[in-house]
Amino acid sequence: MAGNPAFRNSPAFTENAQRAAQAAPGGQQAPYGQAPYGQAPYGQAPYGQQPQQYGQPMQYGGAPYGQQPGIPSPEQLNQQFGRPSAGPLETERLTYDGVIMKTLLTLGATAVGFVITLGMLFVSGTSAPFFVLTYGGALVGFVLALVNIFKKEPSPALVLAYGAAQGLFLGGFSGILEFGMGLDGIIFQALLATACVIAATLALYAFRIVRTSPRMNKIFFIVMIGYALFSLVNFGLMLFGATDSPWGLRSEPSPLFGIPWGVLLGGLAVLLGAYSLVMDFEGIELGVKRGVHKKYGWSAAFGLTMTIIWLYVEILRIIAILRGNN
Repeated sequence: MAGNPAFRNSPAFTENAQRAAQAAPGGQQAPYGQAPYGQAPYGQAPYGQQPQQYGQPMQYGGAPYGQQPGIPSPEQLNQQFGRPSAGPLETERLTYDGVIMKTLLTLGATAVGFVITLGMLFVSGTSAPFFVLTYGGALVGFVLALVNIFKKEPSPALVLAYGAAQGLFLGGFSGILEFGMGLDGIIFQALLATACVIAATLALYAFRIVRTSPRMNKIFFIVMIGYALFSLVNFGLMLFGATDSPWGLRSEPSPLFGIPWGVLLGGLAVLLGAYSLVMDFEGIELGVKRGVHKKYGWSAAFGLTMTIIWLYVEILRIIAILRGNN
């Protein structure tokens, strides 16, 4: 019809033709019966989309008929919330079992070092290699203890190395008392007493009989500083020969019923060690409840091992002082 002069010269046709030309891209008129470029013909879906049919879900993010977009269907909810909850093995959270296993591994490294030094004592006696292992283990253990205390992230290798180094020292120290000083059975007595203290402290904590408090924590740290200063002074006196006693001032009788200072101070140290165990237990329980990462189980294992070693040394010294005075 555009070629018919009658329609081409009609004002109405001319106006409609101009509108159609403007709607088409490039100013060209769309063919008759077709929509302009980029628009879908009447009754058809745009290019790349399927027409919506009654009772069928919409494509490309649309919601099914009768359901609002963004709301999952009952089947999807069942799939999402009907799954079993994630267990300890599927998470990275701290668990009691993990702490126990890491503590046993650290104590196992301590036992290995203990046996090595005792074996060296039987093979070479109190010779240079024996003292190198004993005092070298004490020095290395002290350095590793400081590293583990101030390290931000726990290191399993350093924790296990600390346990092994302390085992070398404990084996030499215990061997001198057992075989060098003739205190037969003192190692077994100290181990048994240490295990009893740990079991009693754990039972009191489990039944909520013993707990820490901010005030008790302050007293604990003050007494700890005082005890550390006394031990340092006593070690200096023994090192420079100011006392002939193998335990220094600890062997001197106190004015209280004539009990040696070492026994009284050792009893105080055992109480401090037991309280330190309670602090360790509370820290582990708090970490499990807060869901901290399982790698901090090595920090808990290090703290428990350090406290257990301290208890063993103090109990061993108390028994040695009592048996030596008899």
